[in-house]
Amino acid sequence: MSPVDNRTVARYTLVVLGLVLATALLLLLAYQTREVLTWIVIAVFFAVALHPTVSWMERRMAWCRRWLATLIVFLLAFASIGALIAVFVVPLAHEGAQLAADLPKLIADIRAGQGPVGGLAQRFHVLDYLQSHSQQLRGYAAGLGAPTLAVLRGAATSVAAAVTIFVLSYLMVLEAPRVVDGFLALFPPPRAARIRRVGRDCAKTVTGYLTGNLLISVICGLLTYVVLRIIGVPFAGLIALFVGLVDLIPLVGATLGAVVGVVAAFTQSVTAGIVVIIFFLVYQQAENHLLQPLIFARTVKLNPLTVLLAILIGVSLAGILGALLAIPVAGIIQIIARDIRDGRHTPPREEFHTDGQRRPVPQGDDPAAAGYGTSLPASAAGDEDPPTG
Repeated sequence: MSPVDNRTVARYTLVVLGLVLATALLLLLAYQTREVLTWIVIAVFFAVALHPTVSWMERRMAWCRRWLATLIVFLLAFASIGALIAVFVVPLAHEGAQLAADLPKLIADIRAGQGPVGGLAQRFHVLDYLQSHSQQLRGYAAGLGAPTLAVLRGAATSVAAAVTIFVLSYLMVLEAPRVVDGFLALFPPPRAARIRRVGRDCAKTVTGYLTGNLLISVICGLLTYVVLRIIGVPFAGLIALFVGLVDLIPLVGATLGAVVGVVAAFTQSVTAGIVVIIFFLVYQQAENHLLQPLIFARTVKLNPLTVLLAILIGVSLAGILGALLAIPVAGIIQIIARDIRDGRHTPPREEFHTDGQRRPVPQGDDPAAAGYGTSLPASAAGDEDPPTG
């Protein structure tokens, strides 16, 4: 092998090693910053969802600048979240105070086997279990210090994450026109227009996903309220609202809400608890295999099989976050794939050449790059610069 060939092989080897090391470092960086990257992904998700509303306000209201429209939309979103929190916190605080006042009577009823809770405790021999395992329970109670600190630390992290996501999504919506225009300026006008069109379709997919998910959650909450109301479970509205909110999480959301609903139903009676269990089992199967595929097929334009497969794959890869992002990501992939397919199969266009003759434009991003000019004859164009885009 000649010295030139040896140098070529050595250079290619170094390039391959460099690419491998760069990929490994990039993966390591992504792993170390996975929590922050998760926040960024969620912020992008909310920014894409709120961007159309901000743009609509900016177009329809001449007095409303971009910063003002963004501020109004995010204040409304923040007020909505605060209202939902208040709907939960106020009744829970009231009931917590009432529970503290009724606690002595409740303990007496449990010991006497009276009332709904006392009847359940007597039926399932709860008092006997507590008496026979009192030493173990004291040991568990003594060791709750570290888990409590972990819970408090996790709550503080969740609050910091929520604030960070809110600020990131706000800045993303505010700076979206500048960022998008600056990015599209890197491409020729025809390709920039194509990227803008695909991006708009992807944003519509995210908005459609949110609309469909909200519709499914409303259906779940209403049906839960009807069932709990019929069997007489207390706080049916509050429980149904919680079930509807957690149902925003695909696949597992209904199960999380079902736990609260079933526990509340069992405090009413064993029959009520069994009825609620049957309801949630039937509803969850109907939601996962009927409601979600059918609704998302219309809002995200995905066929039901693709929706179901996307959710299953997303859950396997990234848990709850993967379940939330699986359907919009599948929709975005479908839009990009369709655009690539249409770009390859689009028939040649015909435009006027600068000599006044109609000729087919070669397939590509910029007809002018192939020697073609404006879509008007030169005699009609005058001395003005030819339009682009």
